[in-house]
Amino acid sequence: MKLSEYMLSVGTKARAAADELLKTPSDKKNLALSAIRNSIIENKTKLLTATDIDLNVGEKKGLDDASLDRLRLTENSIDMILHGLNQIEALPDPIGNMEQVSYRPNGLQIGRMRVPIGVIGIIYESRPNVTVDAAALCLKSGNSVSSFFANSKSKKSSITQ
Repeated sequence: MKLSEYMLSVGTKARAAADELLKTPSDKKNLALSAIRNSIIENKTKLLTATDIDLNVGEKKGLDDASLDRLRLTENSIDMILHGLNQIEALPDPIGNMEQVSYRPNGLQIGRMRVPIGVIGIIYESRPNVTVDAAALCLKSGNSVSSFFANSKSKKSSITQ
């Protein structure tokens, strides 16, 4: 498949997901965040094993210490990811909130309403915490996300997608 065909396919799927998220109520988004959290808890051992594999491969490829550190996932960093998910789930749903509402003399109501952007594209080096944070924030705000990893094909990426 050509890169342009792949990108068109990813974009089309992301747009369809964004259209669905637009109709998704807050309680269902929170259930999805809870499911992500539960999946990370259930797969903690797999994630830590995948980290070891990634680090070994990275060392053999000659990655520097900073790059290896970005790949590293520990019990503590998993706990921080879970804490972040809890914080995001606890946030109020921003979609549909009206701010700075005023009324015109003819009765017309004018204000700012928060709406999703739609599709968010993120390109970053493989960082497990960024993957989860970006997905959770986009989900909570009603946006779909397409993530592209620069410089890395890690085992964790396939587990978290």
